[in-house]
Amino acid sequence: MIGRIVGTLIEKMPPELLVDVMGVGYEISASMTTIYELPQIGEKVTLFTHFSVKEDSQTLYGFIDKNERALFKVLIKVNGIGPKMALAILSSMSSEELVSNVQESDVTALTKIPGVGKKTAERLIIELRDKLGQAAKKDLFSAPAVLRQVQADPRQEAEAALISLGYKPQEAAKTISAVPMDIASSEEIIKVALKGMLRN
Repeated sequence: MIGRIVGTLIEKMPPELLVDVMGVGYEISASMTTIYELPQIGEKVTLFTHFSVKEDSQTLYGFIDKNERALFKVLIKVNGIGPKMALAILSSMSSEELVSNVQESDVTALTKIPGVGKKTAERLIIELRDKLGQAAKKDLFSAPAVLRQVQADPRQEAEAALISLGYKPQEAAKTISAVPMDIASSEEIIKVALKGMLRN
């Protein structure tokens, strides 16, 4: 198992990262919450990781801290929630917000996450409530190709990242167009766009 990666951040193409570790480039999938906290390209980065092996793929997921990784591991155990949706959930709200929404049975807040309908939200609440309670006792939580084509344009990169997280292309484009033009980095554009989507 690969539990932690320490190396140089050489590429950020949300939600994908490339980290150089002694000459070996590791492709890592990460939530936008983690990407917001990353250093600049060329700087040292430390990520806690989860290595997923399936019959047809091997994927390394990276997280800014152990709490987010622990929550990811809880999410992927929920019926019908795979790693991609788990990343979308963690990209749409902080660990603390997710725990709070589950504990308060806030179906409305959860259905604002891309790919999460009412039934999935209700399943998340039912299956996560006990698991999150157990995790809290252990202090685990405190309260694709299109991207490569547009990586030079931060706004297009942000739009592609939203689509990869499950939002419809028209919805992503409309939301990105509403982000102030003085916001230059793709990470900040995505952050503002996600906040806007969750408010609407």
